[in-house]
Amino acid sequence: MVLHLICSNSGTEQEAKDIYQEAVIAFYEKVQQPDFVLHCKVKTYLYAVSRRLWLKRLWEKKRYRGQIEEGDALAGIDEEMIDIEAKEEIFHKMAASLDELGDPCKSLLEAFYLRESSMESIRDTFGYSNTDTAKNQKYKCLQRLKKLFFNLHNPPPHES
Repeated sequence: MVLHLICSNSGTEQEAKDIYQEAVIAFYEKVQQPDFVLHCKVKTYLYAVSRRLWLKRLWEKKRYRGQIEEGDALAGIDEEMIDIEAKEEIFHKMAASLDELGDPCKSLLEAFYLRESSMESIRDTFGYSNTDTAKNQKYKCLQRLKKLFFNLHNPPPHES
């Protein structure tokens, strides 16, 4: 994850390794503090610290035009970790919803959204009579996925 973050933001593999090593050192130093409490997974913490360190390095190199405070690269890390944790949880719930959806809907949605297949290609692959039928089926599958996701994400209250 850190490698992808850095390489897709003007960095090299070696810079990614350096940043990750700095993040591990920062984590080790934090863990040594008696009042330190980790409120997320270690990998989430390391990713958030790595991201902050990389943004600081980009700012120093003048490659990054966004705003970042010059001070501590770890400032504001708690909010960022919570955000990453929340996104990670949503991602896992979406994956579970897709698995529960099953085929052919799962394959159809993956073809359209992940592989960016055209409706003509989907029509041919799934054997639909025309693209309108393929679009209609994609819509129905997407509605089923939304229902599964939101039931998993916000389950209805249990009746007593």
